[in-house]
Amino acid sequence: MDKKTAMIFGVTGQDGSYLSELLLGKGYQVIGVTRRCSVNNTERLENCLPNANFVLCEGDVTDYPSTSGAMREYMPDECYNLAAQSHVGTSFKQPCYSLDVCAGGVLNVLESIRTINPTCRFYQASTSELFGNNHSETHDGITRYQDEDTALMPTSPYAIAKLAGHNFVKMYRDAYNIHASAGILFNHESERRGEKFVTRKITKWIGDFVAWLPPESNINDCMSQLPCMDTQLVFRDKEFYIPTIGNVANSPVFPKLRLGNLDAARDWGHAEDYVRMMWMMLQADKPDDYVIATGKTHTIKEFLEEAFAVVGISNWSDYVYIDPEFCRPSDVEYLCGHAGKAKKELGWEPRVNFKELVTRMVQHDIKSHA
Repeated sequence: MDKKTAMIFGVTGQDGSYLSELLLGKGYQVIGVTRRCSVNNTERLENCLPNANFVLCEGDVTDYPSTSGAMREYMPDECYNLAAQSHVGTSFKQPCYSLDVCAGGVLNVLESIRTINPTCRFYQASTSELFGNNHSETHDGITRYQDEDTALMPTSPYAIAKLAGHNFVKMYRDAYNIHASAGILFNHESERRGEKFVTRKITKWIGDFVAWLPPESNINDCMSQLPCMDTQLVFRDKEFYIPTIGNVANSPVFPKLRLGNLDAARDWGHAEDYVRMMWMMLQADKPDDYVIATGKTHTIKEFLEEAFAVVGISNWSDYVYIDPEFCRPSDVEYLCGHAGKAKKELGWEPRVNFKELVTRMVQHDIKSHA
């Protein structure tokens, strides 16, 4: 059997890197499409770049000649579109760009497949933000949830653009008989998550804060002895101050962790689990859309509690400043996915639970300073 070729748009992101590793491990040739950038943006791909089966290709989903040219050159068996302007807050400031990437980009790739390589199987990364504040009631013990039958009511420019892309997938599947599927991904995080996303913002802040502490506050591997440090800091407005500097080389001032709405509830899983489901969807005989989620929801407050607990801090509220700047004009309050269809039809289940996810992220950001 000939080696399969997979093309990934958005390969330099969190999901693109994990998916590349998964596919290379299965013997694929992987073509990673990335926009030209004047600085290195391939740090997440360090495990892939030495592999002879991994090829980086310059391209942009917002440019049809670019997507069609890549499709014609490599004629992949599978194509994964992970490219997006994926930050909800940013989409309010850049709505036109968000629409161009998240909707127009999907159309460009699908049209390239239709006209050049119609047997190519296509995966689109949709999002739980499509549901907005809508939910269904009571199923398998979950009192409020979203699944494939929950009505879509997007509330942000990002979600509206993603809904257009989601509908393009269904249209090309029905109208042109293309094997096109969409994964409605609920929040998925990892050690590779972008630093502007709230989960990584929290864990990176903890890592930076532990590294900032003066030498006399150092603990065994910066992990298990931290409660004693609370009395060594002065809390004032948005910042911490070390009252006795002495010979400390560190800055005497460190900003508090600035966040917005802490009551927003999200269904958080690990990206490794979610990219596995992406691949499983394209191996199915028939294309379809699937919710990818853990079925368990936690607030940002709960994430904070779990993250600070990793380093032994219980009074996390002293370390956080609620900044109105980070409150969105319109926000989704509650997301809890029900992935029963994925489990029943494809046998998928998440392997990494919430506590393990948070612990891995915090430990990674602490060790990054070692």
